[in-house]
Amino acid sequence: MRGLRKYLTPFAPDQSGAVSVLFELGGIVVICDAGGCTGNVCGFDEPRWFEQKSAIFSAGLRDMDAILGRDDRLVAKLADAAEKVDATFAAVIGTPVPAVIATDYLALKRMSEKKINLPILTVNTDGMEHYDKGEEKAFLELFRTFAVEKYPVDEHRIGILGMTPQDVSDLKAADKMRELFQQKYDQQAVCYGMGDGLEEIKKASSASKNIVVSPAALVAAQYLEKTFGTPYEISYPLAGELIPEMDYTGKKILVVHQQVIADSIRRELKARGAEIVQVADWFMMKKELREEGDVFLRDEDDYIEVVENGDFDIIFADECMKRMIPEFGGIFVNTRHFAVSGKLIGK
Repeated sequence: MRGLRKYLTPFAPDQSGAVSVLFELGGIVVICDAGGCTGNVCGFDEPRWFEQKSAIFSAGLRDMDAILGRDDRLVAKLADAAEKVDATFAAVIGTPVPAVIATDYLALKRMSEKKINLPILTVNTDGMEHYDKGEEKAFLELFRTFAVEKYPVDEHRIGILGMTPQDVSDLKAADKMRELFQQKYDQQAVCYGMGDGLEEIKKASSASKNIVVSPAALVAAQYLEKTFGTPYEISYPLAGELIPEMDYTGKKILVVHQQVIADSIRRELKARGAEIVQVADWFMMKKELREEGDVFLRDEDDYIEVVENGDFDIIFADECMKRMIPEFGGIFVNTRHFAVSGKLIGK
C-alpha cells in the first residue's frame, strides 16, 4: 500500500528544520503552536538540546487564539520574553495552526518590530513538508536579514553552508571540518549555525568561497553569490570518512542519504573503481546533483523496489533501513542519517 510505513518512523517536519538552523545563534525562537510541535523539536528532532541551551518557546496558542487570529497576544508574549532573555534576534516559526488560519507573517513581523527592539525573523513553515524545506527557508531568511554588509574578501576564509545535525548526523562534524581545512588548506572554515554564530553570518560576504554540504543550503548559497559574488561548490568534504576500506572495483552500489553527502560518496566510490553508483533520497533532490538513474523515494515500497530490481553488490544507507530488505545478500554499510533514524554517527 502506497504511503504505508511498517519500518520507518515519521521524518522531522519543516518547522524542526527551521529551528535547527537557528538553534545556536542566540535568538529567541518561538514556535507558533499549542505546544506539541515544540515538544517534538526538543524531545526528538534536535539532538543538541540535550547538551546545549537555546531559547526555544512555544506560543501556547489556545483554540480561540487560533480561531480569532489574536496575533497581538503572541506579540505581547514575545515582548515579555525579550525583556527576560538576552537575545540577538527573535524568530517566529510557522506550524500547521497558523497555516490553516492563513497567518500574515509580514504583518506579524511588523507588529513585533514595533514592540521589540530586536531584528525579527519569520519563517512560514506549515508542518506539511520535511525538515529540509524548513532549513531552506530559514537559511535564506537568515542571510537576507543579517548578511547585508559587504566586507573585504578574505582568501583564507571558507563558508560552510548546511551544517545541521539532521543533515550531517554528527555533532562533531563542524569541528572535523574546521580541522580539515586548517591542516590541509591553511584556511578557516566557518560552519554557520554549528559552532559559529550570528557575528560570522553577518560577515558572510568576506568568505572567498562557500561550500554547500546539504541541498537545503543551496538557495542561500545562490543568494550570497548573487548579492556578494561569492562562488560556491556543492560537496561534503568529510565523505571519505563514511566509506570503509574494501575493494570497490567493478561493484554496483546504491547510496541512500541526503543528496550532497550521497553524491560526494558516489564520486569517491567511482574514484576507487566502482562501476555503477546510484543515489536514492527521501528528501529534496536538486537538479545540479541529479544523475540519470537517481531515485526520489516517496515511501518504503519505492526503496524496496529499487533494491530488489537493482542487483546491487553494496548498499550505503542508515542501519534502520537494513531490515526492510531481508533478501539482500550483499554488503550493507551503515551510513547514519539522523533525519531518517534519529540516530547519530557512533550511536
